[in-house]
Amino acid sequence: MEKFHTFTGLVAPLDRANVDTDAIIPKQFLKSIKRSGFGQNLFDEWRYLDHGEPGMDATQRQPNPEFVLNQARYLGAQILLARANFGCGSSREHAPWSLQDYGFRVIIAPSFADIFFNNCFKIGLLPVVLDAAQMDHLFEEVKSAAGYRLTVNLQKQVVITPQNTEFKFEVDAFRKYCLLNGLDEIGLTLQHAEKIKQFEQKRRNEQPWLFI
Repeated sequence: MEKFHTFTGLVAPLDRANVDTDAIIPKQFLKSIKRSGFGQNLFDEWRYLDHGEPGMDATQRQPNPEFVLNQARYLGAQILLARANFGCGSSREHAPWSLQDYGFRVIIAPSFADIFFNNCFKIGLLPVVLDAAQMDHLFEEVKSAAGYRLTVNLQKQVVITPQNTEFKFEVDAFRKYCLLNGLDEIGLTLQHAEKIKQFEQKRRNEQPWLFI
């Protein structure tokens, strides 16, 4: 998992509340357990005018010019602003996978669905919770200034605007440690690889019949 310390990126505003996981990545695309390849179908039903199916070439699709991610000023955005209850609905891991595969590193919203929130941390996608007034301020700024960028400092737990206004956010200490060190669940386990090896050897010596 990629380490997360301080990140600065272009911001895209998705000004909708209660965005569920089926809107993030529609069900017909949930046919792989790999984490890659989902970005082209992120927000598929909003992003395209035609109906998408697995295997369709995105370059042959009809993009919806009204949707935020298709607007030139937001192309290449890596920080997403959202409204309350982002990631609600079914508990599909593919939702954060598709956001990350598209290129997002940070999602900022006033609240998230619990399972979606937890799944983000597992892959190194940082969900940041700010209050409604702070979110309103950011939405106004990003809509009024093309090329609007934010800096997210995980160590200090602040979101920094171009005017150097800082918004403090909370993050669980263990999750913060994992992100700062780029450790997913496998990485955490491998930190104890030598102890695991010693335990396996001891068991083999004491109970050799189990390994026949």
